[in-house]
Parts: sequence; C-alpha cells; structure tokens
Amino acid sequence: MTQTATTSTQLTTAVGGSLVRGTATEVGITAGKHEFTIDEPAALGGTDKGANPIEHLLAALASCTVISYQVWAEKLGLSLDGVDVDLTGDIDLAGFFGTGEGVRPGFQGIELGVRLSGPESEADYRRFEEAVATHCPVLDNLTNGVPVRTTVEVPAA
Repeated sequence: MTQTATTSTQLTTAVGGSLVRGTATEVGITAGKHEFTIDEPAALGGTDKGANPIEHLLAALASCTVISYQVWAEKLGLSLDGVDVDLTGDIDLAGFFGTGEGVRPGFQGIELGVRLSGPESEADYRRFEEAVATHCPVLDNLTNGVPVRTTVEVPAA
C-alpha cells in the first residue's frame, strides 16, 4: 500500500533550465540557489562545458544512493565509514537521433556498484542494502517511473 505524504513531509523541488544564447547544446541550470552548466561533448554537437544530461542522471542516482546509505546507517544504528559508488549506463544514440526504429532513446540498463566500509557484519550491511533500495528517491523514480506532464508555450502567430 502506498502512503500519501502529509503537508509536513511533502517537499516540492523546482529546477529551471535555459539554452545559453549562441550555443547549440549548452544549458544553464538553476536549482534552488545553485547554478551549473549541462552540455554535450563535441561528438554530439556541444562544447563539453559540463556533464551531459545522461551523466547528470547517473550522478543523481550516485549521490542519492550515497546519501541514502548515510541516512539509513544512522536510522538503523549502524556505523558506516565510507560509501563509494560506480555507475555505468548503456544508451543507443539511434534512439535519440531517431535513426533506429524501435530503439529506446534512454538507457538500456544501468549498473550500480556500491562499496561499503565499516565495522559492521556482512549480515548487518545486507539488511541495510534492502532499506536503501526501498527508500532511495532517485532509484524509486528510475525503477518505478513517475508521471511527467509537459506543457509547451509557443508565441502567437
């Protein structure tokens, strides 16, 4: 059964992005008080001034996984000295460019490797692994999907 968040647990997150004028793929992003650049490598028409969107997706999963391990270690009373993650994803660009019929434009799959260090037993860390897999928000969004509603504003003719 899915619980609905209450007003005290609900968090709304907003991010804005705009094409940098005079560029083909450089996007300026504002997330709260933070600003950063997303771009594509030269091979995809960009100038490589920042990680590309797919790399940011993997980075979101990497950072959320690390943070979730830290939060759940504290919740479960476990000592955790370190969390390191490595992610890889395979994408077929024929899907993005529309050159391969039936080819998905997104990742075909993502591999997430996690290395934990600390004094706890393997059994304790395995129990911990399940808690993180169940409660990591980015992992949940990627594995269960989330509805996306798009609205497009265009200038009047």
